[in-house]
Amino acid sequence: MNSTRTYFRRVAVYCGSSGGVGTHYLDAARAAGAFLAERGIDLVYGGGRVGMMGAVAEGALMKGGRVYGVIPEKLKARELAHEGLTELFIVDSMHARKTMMASMADAFVALPGGWGTLEEVFEVVTWSQLNYHKKPVGLLNVRGYYDHLVAFLDHAMTEGFIRPIHRPLCASADTMDALLDRLSKLQIPDIGRWIDKP
Repeated sequence: MNSTRTYFRRVAVYCGSSGGVGTHYLDAARAAGAFLAERGIDLVYGGGRVGMMGAVAEGALMKGGRVYGVIPEKLKARELAHEGLTELFIVDSMHARKTMMASMADAFVALPGGWGTLEEVFEVVTWSQLNYHKKPVGLLNVRGYYDHLVAFLDHAMTEGFIRPIHRPLCASADTMDALLDRLSKLQIPDIGRWIDKP
């Protein structure tokens, strides 16, 4: 695998405002941000300075990367915004934040996180399925964090709720290098190939 390859111009990263247990998740977030910066890939993220969000931003900034944050005014008012970014966009709602992040990015990666991270990643996968965009989506499976979710997605496919043609729309890998390589090769099916079929 060629680890020096530039895959995308900008990648949106979804992740938690918490750091999880121990330090390994925060370390992985910093490493992910650094990985993007070292390859000349801009980071787009939720604009926070705490938890996984703060760590991924710091990882990219420490390597001289460009980091674009998008945060709702309500969260900025709580002093949760990172003020040291390349650019920080203040929006009026969570919906506006997600829309702007999606428009800025060429691909989406979810690091470990909770409700918000899961909601964001499933929304962009759904948009991909419906061809509202044709940008790849993946899970960075840090220390097996997403093992159960990956198994559930396979189960949902087996049970007929996710079509086999769509199961690859949420890719996963243990490293950023492997994940971006997988995302760069992902083929997103055209809606006309399946929408009229049972």
